[in-house]
Amino acid sequence: MPKRPTDHPADAASARKSSSASKPALPGLPPSPDTPTPLLGNLTPSQFMRRYWQKKPLLIRQAIPNVEAPLSREAFFELADQDEVEARLITHFRNKWQLEHGPFAPDELPSVKQRAWTLLVQGVDLYDDRARALLDRFRFVPDARLDDLMISYASDGGGVGPHFDSYDVFLLQVKGKRRWRISAQKDLTLQPDLPLKVLQHFEPEQEWLLEPGDMLYLPPHIAHDGVAEGECMTCSIGFRAPSAGELTAQFLYHLAERGESAARPDALYRDPQQPAVDRPAELPAALIERVGAILAGVKWSEQDIASFLGTYLSEPKPSVVFDPPQRPLNEARFISQATKSGIRLDRKTNLLYNRRFFFVNGEKMPFDGAKKWLFDLADHRCMSAKRFVTLSHDSSVTALLHEWYCAGWIQVGELA
Repeated sequence: MPKRPTDHPADAASARKSSSASKPALPGLPPSPDTPTPLLGNLTPSQFMRRYWQKKPLLIRQAIPNVEAPLSREAFFELADQDEVEARLITHFRNKWQLEHGPFAPDELPSVKQRAWTLLVQGVDLYDDRARALLDRFRFVPDARLDDLMISYASDGGGVGPHFDSYDVFLLQVKGKRRWRISAQKDLTLQPDLPLKVLQHFEPEQEWLLEPGDMLYLPPHIAHDGVAEGECMTCSIGFRAPSAGELTAQFLYHLAERGESAARPDALYRDPQQPAVDRPAELPAALIERVGAILAGVKWSEQDIASFLGTYLSEPKPSVVFDPPQRPLNEARFISQATKSGIRLDRKTNLLYNRRFFFVNGEKMPFDGAKKWLFDLADHRCMSAKRFVTLSHDSSVTALLHEWYCAGWIQVGELA
């Protein structure tokens, strides 16, 4: 059996009481960077990021004591039956891996008594407030990097095989037990001709049995294999890690779409010196040279990069559809309700900012002094009734928020 690691501060830390008094986090906010938290084995978020983030795994016993699954098994199965939800069914029957994509009607799923199957649903935080609240506990990492909360339901023996991810992930056990084996192996060769990315040679180095409340953090490219011991549910908090190729392609598209930073962006290609040819299919060397000169003239600034990242990273996923109120309040009634109940961002809304701009759901707006309140709304994901009252006299503020409310981007009422 793989040996248990000797360097495991979280096991010891979770049994200790923090010596410093800590205040509970506000709704929508994680612990402050310098506050020890059971979520990280009584490390502070700053300590965790310095010592473990993208560096090495960390096992945390009872990261969330008395944890409950965001959804019951029945509600989870119902979610997997929705057209807009990304669901996958993975089975390992008779030593054969199979992958199916949803939606899945409840009667299309194997019996819960059948061994070795797993149902995965991505982005559960987009559909359930408790899942969104759980995801918010991890906002000590920038929202620009936070991706989604996936839930894995598995019958006894269920799993997805030994594999690796290209992103950071927290694996939180919320129901039942799952045995995890991990390895820092360099050989990441995959088995050929499988519908899943399963490692061909998995050599586990460490092993643990996780029970409800336990959590395992894994940096990218750590090989791991989780197998259910009895019926279980696991929440995976994943982080965005776009490839250099994806970022480059999207950034160049961003520049082209806006005509930004290129000298004479509307100038047409011209070749007044082009001679007649007897090899018409040959790509002219002069054409290559001139286009190279055009591309070399494309310039961009740090502001262009920030603008791209803000719009790109705040853009909702293609499957996201906002739900505007069926009978929206007019602006006066909206203001009246918000001064009593406050407002909150819809769980599907992404609101980011930097020193010059705010970015909401892929749209950019310039920063000015009148919009300082957006900092708190973005960081807290809600605004108290008391705070709203102080802004309600500014018609530009209330008009903007009412517009977002009518689009389904915000809701009346604070976070629970």
